[in-house]
Amino acid sequence: MSETKSMSDTVTLSVEDAVAVVLIDNPPVNALGLSVREGLVAAIEEIEGNTDIKAAIISAKGRTFPAGADIAEFDIGMREPWLPGVIDRIEACSKPMVAAIFGTALGGGLEVALGCHYRIAAASAKMGLPEVKLGLLPGAGGTQRLPRLVGAEAALQMMITGKPVKAALAEQMGLVDKVVADDALMAEAMAMAAAMMAKDGPLPRVSEKTEMVEKDRADAELFDRFKAEHGRLFRDVIAPDEILDSVKAAVNLPFREGMSVESANFNKLFTSDQSRALRHVFFAMRETSKVPGIGKDTPLIDVKSVGVIGAGTMGGGIAMNFANIGIPVTIVEVKQEALDRGLGVIRKNYENTARKGRLTDADVETRMGLLTGSLDMESLADVDLVIEAVFESMEIKEKVFSRLETICKPGAILASNTSFLDINHIATFTSRPEMVLGLHFFSPANVMPLLEVVRGDKSSDSVIATGMKLAGKIGKTPVLAGVCDGFIANRLMLPYMVASQEMLLAGTPMQVIDSAMRDYGFAMGPIALLDLIGLDVITFPGDMTLTGELVAMERRGQKLNGGFYDYDEKRRGTPAPAAHDVIEKVRRHRGIAGDVELTPEQVVAGLLYPVINEGAKILDEGIALRAGDIDVAAILGYNWPSYQGGPMCWADIHGLDKIVAGLEQMGIEPAAMLKKLAAEGGSFT
Repeated sequence: MSETKSMSDTVTLSVEDAVAVVLIDNPPVNALGLSVREGLVAAIEEIEGNTDIKAAIISAKGRTFPAGADIAEFDIGMREPWLPGVIDRIEACSKPMVAAIFGTALGGGLEVALGCHYRIAAASAKMGLPEVKLGLLPGAGGTQRLPRLVGAEAALQMMITGKPVKAALAEQMGLVDKVVADDALMAEAMAMAAAMMAKDGPLPRVSEKTEMVEKDRADAELFDRFKAEHGRLFRDVIAPDEILDSVKAAVNLPFREGMSVESANFNKLFTSDQSRALRHVFFAMRETSKVPGIGKDTPLIDVKSVGVIGAGTMGGGIAMNFANIGIPVTIVEVKQEALDRGLGVIRKNYENTARKGRLTDADVETRMGLLTGSLDMESLADVDLVIEAVFESMEIKEKVFSRLETICKPGAILASNTSFLDINHIATFTSRPEMVLGLHFFSPANVMPLLEVVRGDKSSDSVIATGMKLAGKIGKTPVLAGVCDGFIANRLMLPYMVASQEMLLAGTPMQVIDSAMRDYGFAMGPIALLDLIGLDVITFPGDMTLTGELVAMERRGQKLNGGFYDYDEKRRGTPAPAAHDVIEKVRRHRGIAGDVELTPEQVVAGLLYPVINEGAKILDEGIALRAGDIDVAAILGYNWPSYQGGPMCWADIHGLDKIVAGLEQMGIEPAAMLKKLAAEGGSFT
């Protein structure tokens, strides 16, 4: 092998047996930043100009083939050479170019591979074009080359779902030419390059392929049929339609004209509010685990065993998270009946997952084998972490932590799953407040992706760092929260729930309120959400409340007798006459006329402006580290539509001055931070 040459800071080239090996080295995911693009252009020039080189391989160092563009460049400004032009130069090369794919070839990485003449993949590799998740489309020829290689329908499936395909399926589709054992990838790529440089005839350039698009052109119903079959993926979001339009161009137009359509559609999406919001969410999700002042050198506590107090809905779900990653869990209950019921629910959950093919029967038994039930809190003497998940009563929690103080070994982490109560007060019932924190899971705890890690005044850095790291291990996204009533997500959304009740009493029908918020992008409106959560769970201020009156009638929502809505056997809701009677009763009690019916636009403003105001207070008080953390908490904890960016990003896009004026019209004092940012033309995000 020849001496390795640096084509740029991130790309090298070496030659072996007349084959140039071009390696990208831009950790952690070999993103196609400016240095990589410059290096690839220099490598192509070297390959073309060096008569000793007869073929080339493009691959990477580290753990993966390029996994996309450098998204940070989107906001700071891309510079030449642009990726579409780089890929064109790869494809135009007069010598065979082989892409050796491993890890995850995503976005621009896969587009680079599509520009090569041949593609070989490791058996464990995955390939995808996930740009739709950023509100974008593949903008470096992906919408034009992929349909020419695999057909429009398969290409649309990959691009509009954003889901990667495994190597075996990629080979079946025609996306790659050969799949080989992981440890044989480079040797097989060398063999392929040697074989191809010995062949005569033109090189197979994807942009010149016509067989698949000619076949698709003959299917006049293809695009209408795809959209009809995948309508859910097009709802509310704009990127799928632009992807569809671009693939239509690939089928119906010459390659260069199709590239022009792709470029125009990409630019349209790039400047859209949806893409701005989704790009914000992308970065915000990656920032939540970073805690200022807690570095990678902060010592972590090794959690090899966990105790969970309470086998109810929350306790059982929490226990499953740890069993899923092989950590044994002791579940403590006060009565055998409750313990048996809780373990039974866990088994049923696992068995349901197995029926869907996501677990084997052996997996179910392995995980159940990691769970031990007990009626004696002394069983927690040796665990490394205890999570209390008992009834939301400070009196009960005080008793639990007083007992844990005498039972748990030194160095054990003591956590509460409380969703509202004061972690600092709870910590006073131990002599080791530095070992106490909140781990607030959302229901169902084995499914919901958010975990609020609540830092008490005396929680140690090691305890917080361990909580944040552990969240990732059990598949959760951690958001650090300070101590206050409701922490981040629940505190943030309480004004939303309160405002919906006031709106209902003032005269706006529940179906109008819920419909307006579904149109905004929520899966359900606030009234239906209360029915789903349970009307007995959230306490509203006042001596006579709608939820309180309904609960007094034994109407607790979907779980018992219906709530604001009555439900059929398929859980479809219709406004309940009983709820109408309660609304009238509370109106009379409070002297409300009930004659103010808001428009959908007024509903959105009336429900969301108070949320933004609360978010500004949460940020100003330091309860949340970043506006992005608030957005992530709302998206993952309350299913805020990600294409709206979360509340704080949406506020920036919507206009802070408009929100301040709206709050003042509603008689709500805008938060100091909100007023300041609006006056200065600033933003949260």
